[in-house]
Amino acid sequence: MAALKYAGMDDTDSEDELPPGWEERSTKDGWVYYASHDEMKTQWEHPKTGKKKRCAGDLPYGWEQETDEKGQVIYVDHINKRTTYFDPRQAFTVEDVVVKPKRYDGNTAALEILQGRDLSDKVILITGGNSGIGFETARSFALHGAHVILACRNLSRAIKAVSLIQQEWHKARVEAMMCDLASLRSVREFAESYKAKKLPLHILVCNAAVCTQPWRLTEDGLESTFQICHLGHFLLVQCLQDVLRRSAPARVVVVSSESHRFTDLLDSCSKVDMALLSPTKKEYWSMLAYNRAKLCNILFSKELHRRLSPHGVTSNAVHPGNMMYTSIHRSWWLMTFLFSLARPFTKSMQQGAATTVYCAVAPELEGLGGMYFNNCFRCLPSIQAQDQSSASSLWELSERLVAERRFGRMSGIS
Repeated sequence: MAALKYAGMDDTDSEDELPPGWEERSTKDGWVYYASHDEMKTQWEHPKTGKKKRCAGDLPYGWEQETDEKGQVIYVDHINKRTTYFDPRQAFTVEDVVVKPKRYDGNTAALEILQGRDLSDKVILITGGNSGIGFETARSFALHGAHVILACRNLSRAIKAVSLIQQEWHKARVEAMMCDLASLRSVREFAESYKAKKLPLHILVCNAAVCTQPWRLTEDGLESTFQICHLGHFLLVQCLQDVLRRSAPARVVVVSSESHRFTDLLDSCSKVDMALLSPTKKEYWSMLAYNRAKLCNILFSKELHRRLSPHGVTSNAVHPGNMMYTSIHRSWWLMTFLFSLARPFTKSMQQGAATTVYCAVAPELEGLGGMYFNNCFRCLPSIQAQDQSSASSLWELSERLVAERRFGRMSGIS
């Protein structure tokens, strides 16, 4: 400190405040350096503390880095229509140390995870994004600049959801498209319509689901819970996998549930049993059908990651929260009543969307997949959900089911 005092560098009030004649600048990639106008030199270390710093995170939404005619880096604020040589991230510099990713938990909201993120270069597709957790997921992405597409069965409700988001921010890029997962024909038509738009696909969120449904067969001859929760999404990814690969790095997030732990899919020979996936009316119980579909979600995500990760597409499965009050249980008054009682003690929709959003954008998950997350934290699913042979078997069975129905055959699977 004696040397600093002798040099006249101890007159400032703050340890981080620069001495007279010094200026803080940053490089294109966010590293901070210091320029002395008196001595006509630059250095990486702070002239007073000796510490190195870098700018934290991405540029705020609406800002863009450009180069002027002299080759100097400038920063353009498109929202407020101003230009400056000062990197706005310098207000949030951090020391040059290993920075651990922020730890999120069950109380974290989706918008909190996206704070400071600019997603204007991302195209995101969400199934069932017109209500509940799916709506909050779509809203969170759209409010941070992403181009969001809601793939929904009920187009009028989806259009209303789009309107609500755009009322909140008139520049939000959100659109609705028709996609009924209970119809494999509708899924294929949706995929063709999406491809016709010539858009990339950076994030695909398989969110749509049904629960406590009375037994019914779809037009494809399959039990509806199984087809809507699993097989429709399986076909959707199959139809769009070329788009995902061209958009790499891309991510798929499959919304599952902790209820996957309370069932299995195997017969006495340890093979995936079609009779369990799409049972007859006599053998059907709605909650068990939901649990099995959620187990399918994790196995599907695991196998999807194994197959597409070499091409830059990763996949993870998530649990959004327990007994959250959404429209998913609307088919059974008793479940609606129970969920209403639990509502004060469960997550909000924003908190329910957090784990999905985390898996979709977390930098620390780049290139990583085949995992299961709860409360934005990796955890182990059930033993069967970890079984690679079950994942491969389910994939092969799903391929056979969609192939048969494409050519008009609805025979049972032997």
